[in-house]
Amino acid sequence: MDKFPTIPRRIVTGIKNGKSAVVTDQQIDNVSEHFPGLIISDIWATDSMPVILNKSVVVENTAFPQTPAGGTYFRYVSIPPDKDLGIDTGQSRTAHPLFHQTDTIDYIIIAQGEIYLLLEEAEVLLKAGDIVIQQATNHAWSNRSNEPCIQLAVLISAAAKV
Repeated sequence: MDKFPTIPRRIVTGIKNGKSAVVTDQQIDNVSEHFPGLIISDIWATDSMPVILNKSVVVENTAFPQTPAGGTYFRYVSIPPDKDLGIDTGQSRTAHPLFHQTDTIDYIIIAQGEIYLLLEEAEVLLKAGDIVIQQATNHAWSNRSNEPCIQLAVLISAAAKV
């Protein structure tokens, strides 16, 4: 894990002896790199609504999120510059090789850096502090800067649009 950046520690609370308490306090250790410099840590997941608080759901780090049906998914992503991934930013927006879609509503916070949110008919420059509500649309992320962009995202399983 030495080649990966340090991801903030994870603190999980719960009930011990009838009182609120820290259940775990540890450095994140499930970190992976699916594409050069694309660092992902799938931090927490649930598989039901309402959430069963004393149930632990193990999630594997994947390049594209795999939110449990009826559940949630919390993810840390460090996205390197496109040039480090070998992506030609001169191509058309929809030719971006990392376009994908999930059946989720996503709450995404840009924690550090900047990145473009690519959609089929638009793109938006996002900077640290910006928030995206991603509603199951085809999209990609394009980092045209020289520094990694860090995102924190909560994905919630969603029903098809009506």
